[in-house]
Amino acid sequence: MKPSFCPRLVIAIMTFAALFAQPLQAQTMAKEDVVDVPAIGEGLCVSNVFQTNMVIQRDKPIHVWGWGEPGEEVTVTFAGGESSAKAINDRTWKVTMPAVPANRKPQQMTVKGKRKTLVLDNILVGDVWVLGGQSNMEFELAKVENGSLEIISANFPEIRILTIPYGQGPEFKQGFARLHEWSSWFGRHFRKGDWDVCTPDTVRDLSAIGYVFARRVHKGSNVPIGVIDASRGGTTVETWTPLAVLRAMDSKPTRAKLANFDNAVAEWDSQADLDRRIASHRQWIEKQTKDGKPIPDDKQQAPSDLRPGPIGDHNYPGHCYAGMISPIVGLSVKGAIFHQGYNNAFDGSMGVDMYRDVFPEMIKAWRQAFDDREMPFGILSLCTDGYPQTRDDYCEKMFNAGVDIRAAQYQTFLDLYHAGDLHIGFTSTYDLRRRWYHPQLKLPAGERIARWALATQYGFDGQVEWKPPMLLGMERLDKSLLLKLDTDVGDPGDGEIQGFAIAGENRQFHPADVRYAETGKNDRGQPQYDRKQLILTSPMVAEPTQFRYAWGRNPLANLQAAGNKDLPFATQRSDDWRMEEVPLGVLGEEVTLPISRGDRTRIIQSLREQDRERRLKEAELVIEANGGTRESK
Repeated sequence: MKPSFCPRLVIAIMTFAALFAQPLQAQTMAKEDVVDVPAIGEGLCVSNVFQTNMVIQRDKPIHVWGWGEPGEEVTVTFAGGESSAKAINDRTWKVTMPAVPANRKPQQMTVKGKRKTLVLDNILVGDVWVLGGQSNMEFELAKVENGSLEIISANFPEIRILTIPYGQGPEFKQGFARLHEWSSWFGRHFRKGDWDVCTPDTVRDLSAIGYVFARRVHKGSNVPIGVIDASRGGTTVETWTPLAVLRAMDSKPTRAKLANFDNAVAEWDSQADLDRRIASHRQWIEKQTKDGKPIPDDKQQAPSDLRPGPIGDHNYPGHCYAGMISPIVGLSVKGAIFHQGYNNAFDGSMGVDMYRDVFPEMIKAWRQAFDDREMPFGILSLCTDGYPQTRDDYCEKMFNAGVDIRAAQYQTFLDLYHAGDLHIGFTSTYDLRRRWYHPQLKLPAGERIARWALATQYGFDGQVEWKPPMLLGMERLDKSLLLKLDTDVGDPGDGEIQGFAIAGENRQFHPADVRYAETGKNDRGQPQYDRKQLILTSPMVAEPTQFRYAWGRNPLANLQAAGNKDLPFATQRSDDWRMEEVPLGVLGEEVTLPISRGDRTRIIQSLREQDRERRLKEAELVIEANGGTRESK
């Protein structure tokens, strides 16, 4: 069914488009800065994704495109190949040349038109990887732990770096500018849109995860590596998904999200907003004058701009795909890695439900964008945030939608993997913990996702392990749960396994005591254990039916594959209970989403009471074990 748009929605879109048709200097940079190369130049030009110092994807057709005069014949030559095309009425042209193997020797590409020839130098042929997600992918090397050590040793002439400037929809962008882009978050400009050779000077502002990934893959494969950073802080999964894909989905939470945005856009009145701001400015001027306070020069004039409103939100569904992925659609690449989720954790279970529906569609859309239905796609799960979960506040810290997002990411991986997708990857990052929501332990995260790429795409599967321990099944035993895994597991510190919680039908989760399943005794009568089978119990849960693992935003969890492999057991659960309905009955039999702030407080108070009751029970057990009773002490 075609969506219907009211006049206000159309006006809002036109206002937004008009604002973004202004010179790029006015949008993204301080007034003293100059755009080096616009997104689309006059006369013969190529897309800015094609530059001196770039990496061309090996073993795939080479697509090159740009603009010229209507009817102009353009000939592109590279690596012994040549292809021609005529620019059509909208000035666009595109050529395709045969695939070529990896080549570490710098080569030249020429683009020849009727009156002009462009020459691109120092081009290598290797593998190109796209980096996607939000700020924890974008987070630059200079700000992470041990980043300075990586920077001073980042002399890799066969690694090339491109960072896409921020862009957004609603219209698909044909290209991107090469510029110095202002970041209000960091309070400075970042050079974006240029292919650079990896050096200590150029690598500082690159994604830390992306850099480590590129370094490992380059040294392991011995081929040139190009990385295109298309991440943007504070973004949601739906903004990275084409709007047409979202509108076509049979997903109730996704339709609700789209309806909310569409209604907000339709109700937005740019003139009324301007009138309110003018009135507010006038009142401020009057107050300053009455109080005898100075009025700065930059506050003298009343506002005069028409703001786009909700359609100008970079998280409007489809916007970042339109602005940052569409300019490189059609480029041949090797694969992508993606690290995101924080901004989808604000909507409780409604946001989680939508994430489960949208994320696999986003992956499919990216694969279609780069014309490879089997394109390797590596998922880094949502990282930590907040103070660490402890046994004292274990239940309270389970109430966080970010944990559900993390589990949804792993479930997306599992669904694709079990469906036979040989090119989907996953790694956890929850154990790379810091309290800040930008944990600066990025280098190990990059190493982990690089292991997946090297094992599955570069022939190192016999030497490098990447797959997390996987659950094969769960059995309900008398007063316990038995989990069967596909590999030996344990705490890398050889301590007590922590991170599991179990619950019965009342949905009251408590941290579980974990032991290996006993398989028999040896000839000396000593017990033998199966380290692939875990038995979960709790004195607080008489008849457990479900389990959760690493269920905290900064979780108390330490289970990994045995053998110092640095492969954490992923955040997951056996139940399908919504966070607002755990424990059972706090908000009554039926829960209406989203819940109120008061209802949220009631749930947290109930979870705190669970923690208190468990601590008392544990104290009683300690006293009894030492020959006394709670009363006698």
